[in-house]
Amino acid sequence: MARARRHSYTTYHRVWHETRDLALPPALTSTPLAKRPYDLRHSALSTWLCTGADPAEVAQRAGDSVEVLLSRYAKCLYDRQFINNQRIEGC
Repeated sequence: MARARRHSYTTYHRVWHETRDLALPPALTSTPLAKRPYDLRHSALSTWLCTGADPAEVAQRAGDSVEVLLSRYAKCLYDRQFINNQRIEGC
């Protein structure tokens, strides 16, 4: 059986940035988009919240509490006031 080999942070960082440069158009490589692997998690969770997904469900999938989720990602919800007002008034 093959043994798992750990890669150093330097190797991981180099490969991430090389791959990022290949995956993104040149205009985006100088932006913070996907600068770190963690940014992909941030993008996914923010997107789920912005689409109106239940914060409790998003928090469970992320392995966080609702409080932690909303304290880190709630800024993406600022533009949802109109939609939220419609939902509340429709009850």
